[in-house]
Amino acid sequence: MAPGQEPSMGKPMGQDGERAYSTMIAQAQALMPRLRERAARTEELRHLPPETERDLHDAGLFRMLQPRRIGGAELDYVALVDCAELLGQADASVAWNLANLASHHWMLAMFEQKAQDLVWGRDPDALIASSFIFPAGRATRVEGGYRLHGSWPFSSGVASCEWNMLASVVYSDDEADGIEYRIFLLPRDDYKVLDTWNVAGLRGTGSCDVEVRDAFVPDDMTVAVGELAGGPTPGSKVNPNPLYALPVFSLFPYVLSGVALGNAQACLEDYTEVARHRVSTYNRAKLGDFQSTQIKIAEASAKIDAARLIMRSACIEAMRDARRGHVPNMASKTRYRRDGAFSVNLCTDAVSMLFAASGARGLFTTGALQRQFRDAHAINSHLAFNFDAAGTNYGRVALGLPSENLTL
Repeated sequence: MAPGQEPSMGKPMGQDGERAYSTMIAQAQALMPRLRERAARTEELRHLPPETERDLHDAGLFRMLQPRRIGGAELDYVALVDCAELLGQADASVAWNLANLASHHWMLAMFEQKAQDLVWGRDPDALIASSFIFPAGRATRVEGGYRLHGSWPFSSGVASCEWNMLASVVYSDDEADGIEYRIFLLPRDDYKVLDTWNVAGLRGTGSCDVEVRDAFVPDDMTVAVGELAGGPTPGSKVNPNPLYALPVFSLFPYVLSGVALGNAQACLEDYTEVARHRVSTYNRAKLGDFQSTQIKIAEASAKIDAARLIMRSACIEAMRDARRGHVPNMASKTRYRRDGAFSVNLCTDAVSMLFAASGARGLFTTGALQRQFRDAHAINSHLAFNFDAAGTNYGRVALGLPSENLTL
């Protein structure tokens, strides 16, 4: 979080909510030195170290968006961006898994109460992985539920989880019924984890593939995407907070955008610190005296500050709308997706610029810079941050054409 930023600005949570938010931010800040020290080991393991997972549990960070009735903090949605930014300044892989897994407590609160009771009744700390790639699965309607089959990539943090939310297309024998997008909640015994995560960036996220072979999923353990488009959900009866009436896939980029923000902020701070003291290898001139260095710091910081403002403003606006019972129209939903992609692209640009300006220093695998560069581009490769896709859909809707994103 940038120095001088007012973290709770724009979040009418009430006094108790403000205290809970401040506590959560303090917990995240306290973890940063430890996570930074473990970053190399996290990459080597390709998943969260057990001590890091325990630290996140002990700090309550996984439960920041979980309903209070279960013992969660039930913070406003912007807390996801803010906490991910802080942890992202230490280790983007840890921040990525924290934000991902915390968001699934938020989503579970929108399922039928029976699903919530089954998961949280056994263990309110239970972690839930996901893969929201709908074409990866095939589901068919049967009596009492669905049969699900498929293979899904990029299930981040899956090794730590007892449950998984898997997205699938539901097919019908009757072509007139068309197809439906639906999310299925499965226990660990119903899917197989495939160790496929050998990558260049976000190495510590353990985003392995998962495979399901003809599992039965009861009705109560599923939710239709159309029920998550904003407004009351199946879980609203027991979780009336407007937090659980937000349009899930419209705001999906902000589940993870704070990770890019924190990673870029750390890169900027590291570069600035080095430039204060470093001298050129070739002529012994102080780098901080170069105008080009000063301009790059100004440009990178402007991009990062602008990205932060965009991300937080979208989350705060969405909460404000939900509190007054307003469901955003398609123009607003595509704007959220556009701005989520654009803001992360700003962070990636800032990191790339600072990496290039650092010269050969960035080549050494012992430093943080090369990891920040790899992680920035790994984050940016997520479909939610593809500006061509988000921008095209925004432009279509602005021109009066139908949205091509069926999850909105």
